[in-house]
Amino acid sequence: MIQKAHQLPRTRRCELLDIARSSSYYQSQPVSEEDQALMRLIDRIHMDKPFLGSRRIVDAQADHGHKVERKRVQRLMRLMGIQAIYPRPKTSTRHPQHKIYPYILRTMDISFANQVWASDVTYIPMASGFLYLTVIMDWYSRKVLSWRVSNSLDASFCVDALEEAICRYGTPDIFNTDQGSQYTSEPFTKVLKDHGIRISMDGKGAWRDNVFVERLWRSVKYEEVYLNAYESAPEARQLLKKYFRFYNENRKHQTLKATPDQVYYESIKLPKAG
Repeated sequence: MIQKAHQLPRTRRCELLDIARSSSYYQSQPVSEEDQALMRLIDRIHMDKPFLGSRRIVDAQADHGHKVERKRVQRLMRLMGIQAIYPRPKTSTRHPQHKIYPYILRTMDISFANQVWASDVTYIPMASGFLYLTVIMDWYSRKVLSWRVSNSLDASFCVDALEEAICRYGTPDIFNTDQGSQYTSEPFTKVLKDHGIRISMDGKGAWRDNVFVERLWRSVKYEEVYLNAYESAPEARQLLKKYFRFYNENRKHQTLKATPDQVYYESIKLPKAG
């Protein structure tokens, strides 16, 4: 975490970074192959029955021939960034010092593209290891405006996706997310504020507040991720790029009866972006 070869003493570097000196010695440990296999199984169970908590996931794993302790499942679920989606307090892992914004979409009629954008992060299993995927979605058309994958849950890949979406498609009136630390972080909210975008965040336990992105995750995983055991991050990016092009341009949305691109560009009445 802290580079050994540096002019400043370790104590001074920790002061500047505002971290405890003891934590500067931490070295991340690779996830074992056994844990990776359990994580892939947890992810499939979660996609099938997202209302199951750690206790019932342990039971479901036993049905698949895997006997595992609940604490281990809880630890892996935290690492994956997933949890049961039913009403209860503290469903989002947020930073205690970050500002939380109110949910402002409850009575709003979403009637045109670029009115509301939304974002979320999900776990992506690979043949060996895993990644995290984030998307920026237009709520009205369900169009995926941008996306990024990362091997960590820091805020930078979410900020990169947001900046790309703004560069390519302009700005929405409102941006909605959960209360995760990536979205409450200063770098992410600063981009929104600098562009005059109003910030909306899901209420505690209110998973339905961002349900359109949750539905996208199911489509991505069952139509793409679970069919391809990605060998590397570059391969994952290549195949996900192909899938999102198909999703936007060719896959008709069941509710909208048209592709996301058709709905989006019909709404904004502009030629398709390159």
